[in-house]
Amino acid sequence: MSLQLVIGDKRYSSWSLRAALALDLTGAPYDEVMIVLNQPDSRAKMLEHSPTGKVPLLKTARGTIADSLAIAEYLAESYPAAQLWPADRRARAVARSACAQMHSGFVALRSHLPMDLVRDQPLDVLPTDAAADIQRVLALWAECREASAEPSPYLFGKPSITDAYFAPVAVRLRTYHIELPADAAAYVEAIYQWPAFKAWQEAGLKEPRE
Repeated sequence: MSLQLVIGDKRYSSWSLRAALALDLTGAPYDEVMIVLNQPDSRAKMLEHSPTGKVPLLKTARGTIADSLAIAEYLAESYPAAQLWPADRRARAVARSACAQMHSGFVALRSHLPMDLVRDQPLDVLPTDAAADIQRVLALWAECREASAEPSPYLFGKPSITDAYFAPVAVRLRTYHIELPADAAAYVEAIYQWPAFKAWQEAGLKEPRE
């Protein structure tokens, strides 16, 4: 059985984007199943694939894996030659910490600035808690660059799970017109130039709009 990735709309599903970018880094072939979110039958369709009723979900020959971070870890272990995590121990720890923080935190950022690839408009007022989340994200990016010590437009020298995890944040920062310092703006541009992201974005922009 080849790998199969079950995802939500590419326009909206930030967690699906993370898993898809990580999977692309392995170079492994896979099939894709997309479920349109926020429809009356969306949950029923997701339950056909996963008991969690959520996406993303990775189907493998040895069973299914739910949760984007679990998927990323599985891929890193299954395809070590792809080096989805940094090789250096300290850099790898910083990368994992950044992803874990993104995975479990930044609720205000996600709530007030939901991902929408089509959006091109700032908020009337950026909530204080969302602004604080953004500043923490920028600090995390700086910590990653410091730990890497490898000049690159990406956080750890080349595209990695960490970049996959922060790609949806880059989308939010750009589509909501958040003013950024030069280094952060350059990183957002690097994400937008990442071929795997560009392919996802192109597909997302073609999805039907309300």
